[in-house]
Amino acid sequence: MRRALLVIDVQNEYFSGKLPVTYPEGSLGNILKVMDTALGSGVPVVVIRHASTQPDAKAFVPNTPGWNLHEEVRRRIHDLLVEKKFPGSFTGTGLEEWLRKEGVDTVAICGYMTQMCCDTTARQAFHAGFSVEFLSDATGTLSVKNDAGSVKDEELHRAILVTQAMRFSKVLSAADWIRTISAV
Repeated sequence: MRRALLVIDVQNEYFSGKLPVTYPEGSLGNILKVMDTALGSGVPVVVIRHASTQPDAKAFVPNTPGWNLHEEVRRRIHDLLVEKKFPGSFTGTGLEEWLRKEGVDTVAICGYMTQMCCDTTARQAFHAGFSVEFLSDATGTLSVKNDAGSVKDEELHRAILVTQAMRFSKVLSAADWIRTISAV
């Protein structure tokens, strides 16, 4: 088994911008712990950054403070930086080709938001034949309200974890993932 850690969209927009992540508490700390463990264990780290390219975009506008990676992620070493324009990290990027060139067969998903870019990327990875590990407390979301209704952050997060565990991913905590990596 050859893993890679995908650190998805840990950008300022989710901290000081328009979409502050509220659940689960401590997700950023867990993301940093799994990054540090990966770096110390020879697991490649792929940092992924989202950019909105629509003319009327209100968030993730390139070269704005919200688009920038969170300082703690930015200062850590990574093997690849992927720029994406869609929720899925495989769409329109060279991610799949890079993973295959590196001999990766398993990806671990951490970052933001659970129900959007993390969920989409996990499903894409599964469809492409990768094994997927979805880190339950190193992903996060917020409460959502739109024309379809509303859902609380905890409910939304839990629903995605349950759905991922049904078919697409092995769902585990950051601590369990760290123990698995450390045992190798």
